[in-house]
Amino acid sequence: MSAVIRTISSLNEISGDDWDRCANPASRAYNPFISYSFLHALEVSGSATAETGWHGCHVILEDTAGAVEGVLPCYLKPHSSGEYVFDYGWAEAYERAGGRYYPKLQASVPFSPVTGPRFLVPDCENPAHRKRLLAEGAKLACEKLNASSVHITFLPEADWREIGDDGWLRRTDTQFHWHNAEYRTFDDFLASLSSRKRKNIVRERRIAHGHGLTIERLTGADITESHWDAFYRFYLETGSRKWGTPYLNRQFFSLIGQTIANDIMLVMIARDGRLIGGALNMIGGDTLFGRNWGAVEHYDCLHFEACYYQAIEFAIERGLASVEAGAQGPHKLARGYLPKTTYSLHYLADPRFARAVEDYLEHERSAVAQDNKMLGAHSPFRKNDGDTGN
Repeated sequence: MSAVIRTISSLNEISGDDWDRCANPASRAYNPFISYSFLHALEVSGSATAETGWHGCHVILEDTAGAVEGVLPCYLKPHSSGEYVFDYGWAEAYERAGGRYYPKLQASVPFSPVTGPRFLVPDCENPAHRKRLLAEGAKLACEKLNASSVHITFLPEADWREIGDDGWLRRTDTQFHWHNAEYRTFDDFLASLSSRKRKNIVRERRIAHGHGLTIERLTGADITESHWDAFYRFYLETGSRKWGTPYLNRQFFSLIGQTIANDIMLVMIARDGRLIGGALNMIGGDTLFGRNWGAVEHYDCLHFEACYYQAIEFAIERGLASVEAGAQGPHKLARGYLPKTTYSLHYLADPRFARAVEDYLEHERSAVAQDNKMLGAHSPFRKNDGDTGN
């Protein structure tokens, strides 16, 4: 295939149909985070723009007639915030040695530590070739923009292994995901757990539902602007307690509510008719993605109920294969979420720096594998039930 590589600074420079044909072809399970609507909402709302340190530099693969044959969502960044694959130590070491780490190129979904395709190509005869062209296009953009590096985070293991053969450094980490063993009900899931873990979950749910609160799940047209007003208050409250200024602004939530409401599951909690907390989830073709949580009133076990158990119930009802509960959280293990390896690729333009980081990553990957094996040995499931997650 004769191909042309170029970069665009805004999603307004490509049609939504062209983008989505690459991002979510019929052969792959739908992923809402790489959809044009989600990424465009981040840009249009001002949540992910040059002003916030996410300058669009999306790599576009076209044939010689100008038809789009692949895309790579990518951003030029002067910082490492909102990524969840931490390279602050790399930046400090490189700059201490006299280098300039920023700007760098980040191929990811801003503020979203969820695994999904990054080399986005439509159904075609040779997708691997197009993915490699996109990867080379990212390296070319790095050189053209005088960036130090390219970082492709939370991509599928198959792409990590295949593309990683072309001079990329491989990195791993751990999340905790719930896996649906064809459960018909939440009680089926409970029955698969060890007695102690099962009793603990039953106790936590009883406590959460014993506060006199109303808990409901909303999707599609049932989600109104008043719900978003309330949820944004919860989101701001969590942000102020945990990491300072939240990444997403109020307009972003309105935009996804207008464009992809059917991809959203919002857990909302009320006391005496007043909304006091909520959890945002995104619905994929085979996965429910837990994203944000917040509350202005706090009750024992409510976080576990809203973020973990409501998500599991919804996934069982919808027949979804898994729930991704976001970054961090070994405490999720006791609640049926198992360790799962996540993958990222890194290209460092300075070969001396690359060699040093490669040595570090070799040891880090070994440590991650050992930790996951240890965590898997503490599975909450009865022997021979569930799986190791990784």
